[in-house]
Amino acid sequence: MANLKLGKLPDRTPSKITITVSAALSQALNDYAGLYRQTYGESETVAELIPFMLSEFLESDRAFAKAKKEGLPGTGTSEKPRRQSASTSDNP
Repeated sequence: MANLKLGKLPDRTPSKITITVSAALSQALNDYAGLYRQTYGESETVAELIPFMLSEFLESDRAFAKAKKEGLPGTGTSEKPRRQSASTSDNP
């Protein structure tokens, strides 16, 4: 098997998740979508915005990033970057 520098790509199959939110949160999400439209001149549905909002939230959570880096249980440790083998020719 070839020793490629790029590891196998992760599963990119989208997952559909159904949630129930409070009336207040629903209104806030709709208000956000309205402000997004006003700011950027493009209309996006709440459903289109939510995945990006969640990604931004997770990326900005320092405790979560630290836990993932440390490989703590329940933090998706299977997605940690793979170390290159010592036999790779470009290692010093």
